[in-house]
Amino acid sequence: MATPSVLVVGSTGSIGRHVVHAAALRGLGIRALSRDAARANRAFAGIPGVEVVQGDATEPASLLRFVDAVDAVILVHGDDSRPEGVDYGVVPALLGALNGRRPHVALMSSINATDASGPYADLLTWKRRGERLLRASGLAYTIVRPGWFDAVEFADDRPVLAQGDTARMGGVRREHVAQTLVEAVLTPSASGRTVEVFSGPGSPVSDWDALFAATQADAPGSLDGALDPPNLPLDGEPARVVADLERFGKRPPR
Repeated sequence: MATPSVLVVGSTGSIGRHVVHAAALRGLGIRALSRDAARANRAFAGIPGVEVVQGDATEPASLLRFVDAVDAVILVHGDDSRPEGVDYGVVPALLGALNGRRPHVALMSSINATDASGPYADLLTWKRRGERLLRASGLAYTIVRPGWFDAVEFADDRPVLAQGDTARMGGVRREHVAQTLVEAVLTPSASGRTVEVFSGPGSPVSDWDALFAATQADAPGSLDGALDPPNLPLDGEPARVVADLERFGKRPPR
């Protein structure tokens, strides 16, 4: 049986590095995409199964070279200064590059993605738009919204999943975010789900299938995650977002 393979977009970021390590521990073939191949080669030297590739994840033509023959894509990109161009823009770029290929896509978003009134509303709303486009695409997907990085207690050794985006605070270990993303593309029950991830006390997860299965699947045809508030009406969305939904959506947006 062939070794499953994954493309990691944003591989040299603070979460991306953990994703590459977590994927290597699971024996996956890893294609690590970075804008700086030299940096990525230094970061992943000695890790088995890693192929470093250089490209711009916001450009479909660049991604096109790297999406062939991968079973999954893990998106851990981000640029707080360019939320539309990067946090959102990588998602339509990927969908354009896939051109009929159907990998499982795990997208890292953020808690508070549905909070349109907070100080980070612009950044978070663009992340949410990326979520919605991925849901509409018809691909197998899992959306993971991490809590605040590193704001944890010493004994918080267990990833904890939640839904509904109601927790405005809550910390998570970076390695728990990475582990959740990697396990999502390997676990059938994770498909079609949107979850928040935090770190809490307890033993490490031994049954990821059961953990994901205990959450609620996103409603078929919905742009939003299970239990998300319906507070981003489509008729007020930017023309680019509506056009992307019409181009890549496999069902009418609602």
